[in-house]
Amino acid sequence: MVAGLLAERACGQAGSGARFKAHRSGNDLVEGRLAGIPVTVAWPRSYMNLSGGPVAALSAFYKVPPERLVVVHDELDLRFGVLRLKFGGGENGHNGLLSVTQALGTRDYYRVRFGIGRPPGRMDPAAFVLRDFSAAERKDLPFLIDRCADATETLIAKGLAVAQNIYHTDQNEDPAP
Repeated sequence: MVAGLLAERACGQAGSGARFKAHRSGNDLVEGRLAGIPVTVAWPRSYMNLSGGPVAALSAFYKVPPERLVVVHDELDLRFGVLRLKFGGGENGHNGLLSVTQALGTRDYYRVRFGIGRPPGRMDPAAFVLRDFSAAERKDLPFLIDRCADATETLIAKGLAVAQNIYHTDQNEDPAP
């Protein structure tokens, strides 16, 4: 959802849905500008757990080093709607990140982490990640997706420290309005 919004912003088609184009790297792409900076918004056509191959292929095609990539992903260890931005680090059990790290051969890439919270009770984390958002979550989702896209744009335009200072909230704060 965040990639879709970033793609709309990059190609100047707010609200109309950006048109991703298939690329031989195994991604769907939109090229444009965010905060005046040329970007390619990519959506791997693989399952998330296998997204490393398409990410690495695109990085090689554009000759973009991993330290210039931004991966936006869900995060079980953050309360729903909480954002965290970082550079490098571990995968924390996230199979999609593990795939990206293995394919790139490094952990040194930016991550924009969107909190989805922990599964209730003994629910399987895989089932929790694949489920639809609850009615309460769906109510706040447009604001939170917009905020996550803003954080990503700030990261690209102004760097990690500035983006962290603006968008990191206390885990106990309510990220929604």
